[in-house]
Amino acid sequence: MTFSPKFSTGSEIREKFLNFYAERGHKILPSASLVPEDPTVLLTIAGMLPFKPIFLGQRQAEVPRATTSQKCIRTNDIENVGRTARHHTFFEMLGNFSFGDYFKEQAIAWGWEISTKVFELPPERLVVSVFEEDDEAFAIWRDQIGVPPQRIKPMGEADNFWKSGPTGPCGPCSEIYYDFHPERGEDNIDLEDDTRFIEFYNLVFMQYNRDNDGNLTPLQNKNIDTGMGLERMAQILQQVPNNYETDLIFPIIKTAAEIAKIDYHKSDDKTKVSLKVIGDHIRAVVHLIADGVTASNIGRGYILRRLIRRVVRHGRLIGINGEFTTLVAETAIQLSETAYPNVRQRETAIKGELQREETRFLETLERGEKLLAEIIYKAKGQISGQDAFVLYDTYGFPLELTQEVAEENGLTVDIQGFETAMEEQRRRSQEAHETIDLTVQGSLDQLAEHIHSTEFLGYTLLASDVKVEAVLVNGKPVEEAEVGTEIQVILNKTPFYAESGGQIGDRGYLSYGDTVIRVYDVKKESNIFIHFGRIERGKITPGMTLTAQIDRACRRRAQANHTATHLLQSALKLIVDPSISQAGSLVDFERLRFDFNCPRGLTTEELQQVEDQVNRWITEAHPAVIAEMALEEAKAKGATAMFGEKYSDVVRVVDYSGVSMELCGGTHVSNTAEIGLFKIISETGIASGIRRIEAVAGQSVLEYLQVRDTVVKDLGDRFKAKPEELPDRITNLQQELKTTQKQLEAVKAELAIAKSEQLLTTAETIGEFKLIVAELNDADAESLKTAAERLQQKLGESAVILGSATTDGKVNFVAAFSKTVNNKGLQAGKFIGGIAKICGGGGGGRPNLAQAGGRDATKLKEALKSAKMQLVDGLK
Repeated sequence: MTFSPKFSTGSEIREKFLNFYAERGHKILPSASLVPEDPTVLLTIAGMLPFKPIFLGQRQAEVPRATTSQKCIRTNDIENVGRTARHHTFFEMLGNFSFGDYFKEQAIAWGWEISTKVFELPPERLVVSVFEEDDEAFAIWRDQIGVPPQRIKPMGEADNFWKSGPTGPCGPCSEIYYDFHPERGEDNIDLEDDTRFIEFYNLVFMQYNRDNDGNLTPLQNKNIDTGMGLERMAQILQQVPNNYETDLIFPIIKTAAEIAKIDYHKSDDKTKVSLKVIGDHIRAVVHLIADGVTASNIGRGYILRRLIRRVVRHGRLIGINGEFTTLVAETAIQLSETAYPNVRQRETAIKGELQREETRFLETLERGEKLLAEIIYKAKGQISGQDAFVLYDTYGFPLELTQEVAEENGLTVDIQGFETAMEEQRRRSQEAHETIDLTVQGSLDQLAEHIHSTEFLGYTLLASDVKVEAVLVNGKPVEEAEVGTEIQVILNKTPFYAESGGQIGDRGYLSYGDTVIRVYDVKKESNIFIHFGRIERGKITPGMTLTAQIDRACRRRAQANHTATHLLQSALKLIVDPSISQAGSLVDFERLRFDFNCPRGLTTEELQQVEDQVNRWITEAHPAVIAEMALEEAKAKGATAMFGEKYSDVVRVVDYSGVSMELCGGTHVSNTAEIGLFKIISETGIASGIRRIEAVAGQSVLEYLQVRDTVVKDLGDRFKAKPEELPDRITNLQQELKTTQKQLEAVKAELAIAKSEQLLTTAETIGEFKLIVAELNDADAESLKTAAERLQQKLGESAVILGSATTDGKVNFVAAFSKTVNNKGLQAGKFIGGIAKICGGGGGGRPNLAQAGGRDATKLKEALKSAKMQLVDGLK
């Protein structure tokens, strides 16, 4: 039974899928960013994620049917990438969606038609699965589609019942599998056998809502959510053994192999795994950076950094010594630019980030080596699994490398502990990323049918009468809450600004009669404003009418700081670089923080010029012109948009004519003169290519200067100097201290050398070698090293071991061996590491010179005695 499909490229498969559903009334929508609107997940992990608010009933669908090719990233199974045929971090999910329009029968029919008619998969090679209680789906497949019952496999809830989380929308699903080996027959079909079957199309029938008690009730509007894996369909149609050898990924692998001067098809399995990891990860990296993610040590920035480091590490494993990530990235960009033009548009940013991170990783490797030396120093016979995992996960050290270095120092590695730490990380990743939790603020999904979007009044009103739609305590709806209770309140309308766009939520009060609620924060989920507060008097119930009053002073401060960030961005573009763009911000009542893309730190002169320019615009009293207009019109007028931000078709434009014009939903001053003053506090780097300016504006400037003035006065009193004399006075004191420290170090070194000179007379002769093993008290590590080197040089063909006890009860060791001693098989690093273990420590270094340490000074004499015995035996 042979199958000879027409060859289809990945691009053709994507195009055929989208056009098939477009011809059937579906609107083709562009892929959403890998940075999701959903705050419950770090990255877009499924094709349906952009439609979450629609499935929850929190947002109306603009069209009844849609089809997409959605970029996705999952890292919960990162260790399987390259080792299995179809695990990926980056993948594309082709999907068709019905928002309360067609349902099960039509979805199944179209799923079968596109599989067998468009992609021409032989029906006899297809097997379908259904939820074991979904008799309706089973009957449709059997009676209407004509699939033989023996090729329809009922499966349990774990495999074929989709759920968003503990509560919320859910429903049975049906999957279509391709059979690579139909000759094995239809008896006892096992869909878990991934050597025979591959699932390529999943149809989710979202028809129930699950409550806190686990009860299922039918949804008023039933939805369809499907997903076809582009890489999997490419593997099937291109008839290659795994997803990596399709035209979607293999050109990247080929580029990496050419750089390493190897042949993929002739390589061993270990090398192929490394090439596959590079091919997979570089796709993920290119799209993450294109969507505005920058490498860091937290959140999605950490994921990006980890992926880049894995690319670099696997490059080293296959013999690539120079920088190479930008070369393989170019191939990935070429493969993606037709479907996703932004990767070419962001080429400079992508390659710049890769180059910086690759260089930085080499420095990190050096730091990792230092950490490993510390771990060896502290180890008692074995490096813990947790330490080995930190070296692997944070510094990119392969376990094999840690084992090799450990063995050189007479240690072992707790492999089981390492695997336990690795498994714990996988578990955390799965909990954090595998399930798409469609619940928001606990029970908002249950309230979605009854609560509409909150009307925001705060652009024009600072107080208003409002109606209480819902009261929640610990995220759960209640009918009444009394004094002292921490609550979350949802109103029909509000003057309170909800945290967004970097600006924190307003503070203020809700009141009526004897009831007073202090509001200390406001957040927004799917256009529903959640007021966090505490009942200070009275009680609150749903349906009450209250007066909402924001804290005017706090609002004024936030407005001044927010407008100042707009002026700051304009000043940076004007003075430093026109290509600077915002990478994040925080606007609160006390200060502002502005993150921006810039490959270097700003000079003192540039910072002063930026500060002066902002203050100049403030004094020029530029009025604000705020208007709503079409997104394209705003862009045509030159309005600045934050890269990666999602904007609706109609946007709010904040314009200070001739100074700044930005798309922004925040609150602002009506005239720049209202800001008063602007002062930069600091400028630092927070990630590769990302800088951060912290500043204050308005009233906060006075408070900042008052603190500085108090500090300056205190320093003046301490140093008996005028404020303008303080810098020179402090510089002189620093220089004096530095000179004194150098003198002290020199004296210590001279003392150690003087003491060591006396040891020359104690040198023993072992064959052709001279040997000194001695204790040199009150010598620090550096002095001990200097003394050992001088002794070895004076003795010639020799071995010198010196030890010293420190005042805090610890021990320092140094070993200095001549080359002829090395030729006898004695390596200073390995030797002194073993000796230090006697004192509860460790260490290492070069074959001719090495240092070590220990924690137990009482064992120093025993350690030196052992060192002498071993050297005598080794030099004979």
